[in-house]
Amino acid sequence: MGLPKSQKRKRGSGSQSNHNVVDTSKPTAVFAPTKGRSHTVSVALPGSIISNAQSHDLKTTLAGQIARALAVFCVDEIVIFNDGQSKAQTRSPFYDTQYPENTTSSEQAYTGYSDPDGFLIHILSYLETPPHLRKFLFPMHPNLRTAGMLPSLDMPHHLRAHEWCQYREGVTVETTALPPLTNGTHSPKPKKSKKRKREAPSPSLTPTPIETGLPHQTLVPLPPSLPPYTRVTLKYPSATAPLSFSSSSSSSWPSHNHNHNHNIGPNTIDALTALAVFPTTPREEAGYYWGYAIRRAPLLSAVFTECTYDNGYDLTIRTSERGVPLSSLFSPGPTPSPSSSSPASSSQSSKHSPPALPKFNHLLLVFGGVAGLEVAANADEELVAMGVGKGVGLEGPEKLFDYWVDLCPGQGSRTIRTEEALWIGLMGVRALVVGNENGNQEV
Repeated sequence: MGLPKSQKRKRGSGSQSNHNVVDTSKPTAVFAPTKGRSHTVSVALPGSIISNAQSHDLKTTLAGQIARALAVFCVDEIVIFNDGQSKAQTRSPFYDTQYPENTTSSEQAYTGYSDPDGFLIHILSYLETPPHLRKFLFPMHPNLRTAGMLPSLDMPHHLRAHEWCQYREGVTVETTALPPLTNGTHSPKPKKSKKRKREAPSPSLTPTPIETGLPHQTLVPLPPSLPPYTRVTLKYPSATAPLSFSSSSSSSWPSHNHNHNHNIGPNTIDALTALAVFPTTPREEAGYYWGYAIRRAPLLSAVFTECTYDNGYDLTIRTSERGVPLSSLFSPGPTPSPSSSSPASSSQSSKHSPPALPKFNHLLLVFGGVAGLEVAANADEELVAMGVGKGVGLEGPEKLFDYWVDLCPGQGSRTIRTEEALWIGLMGVRALVVGNENGNQEV
């Protein structure tokens, strides 16, 4: 039985409603920075969680889930620490025959069983690298044999060949003959009242070709001693895509700056020029989320003592089902002291004593493994010497953190896996991060 005439779809091409239809077949959540950002978000977790996955496919999938969480919530740093539980596992017979591990140090050895921390770092590094650079930086390796099943992160610095951004990741390549710098090197934009000539490259710097995934070669002044296949962060002279030297308008170059779209073809420019900058420059100058840095900590204490930020982390949060509810940290009220947020020194009523969290420069969110952070503290001689650990005469590791929170009060499962807690925790502190960007913690 057919539909009534009033319910039949009109096929007329001149319908006015077509102009207001949103195309939902393509993603629209494009990262659009508004201003520079100096604060950072860091996550620390033990690499021993890889040991809990029993097969290579499960280990790879687990690492991919962690990388997705880091990318979605714009985490700037991931610290993989050794909690004393990353013990070598018995390998599958398949890997014994296909990928035998050398008894001596070998970069080609499969590390999913012998070095879970290193395996996780390897996969996270691979996923953070822009796809067009991976073939230069990651040779064939047993750890990456199922890399095809890993999810795409699609972060702002994972630019396509047709996308323009003032910042871009590249890698030095081997070459026998360097073409001349046709466009010169760019210098800071001069004041309007004074004209400033472009300066020639320093004698100690050599125009080096950089592979960036663009259809044009990029030349960057770099020290001649820099080895090939070194990853560098580039900054181009302008946020606007370069103008086409031809009159053809058949090709269009979309720009990350949506106000600028210019026509450019693959054969219209001899070479682009850029400067090498710090990896943090895109975030600090323009506010881009530029991927996550990876740091390996041999012990739990090294998460703090080897921090690369000046003055360390100024806001640290530890997750545990024995902590105060995370939601209570965002309720209006006085800010509690670090000790009042730990269950060891607070009553049940104090779990609802609401703080107003302070503004932070460097936030650290720490997750435990299967055995918990208490075991990680016991495996750290420095912490045990400080009286921190699990046992007679030792204080719990909560004294290391400003806040000790429960991510999911009343959880239905006896345990929450670390990769699950990572998603819950980053979602829980998202309001804190957004409030910090807006200069207001009252969310």
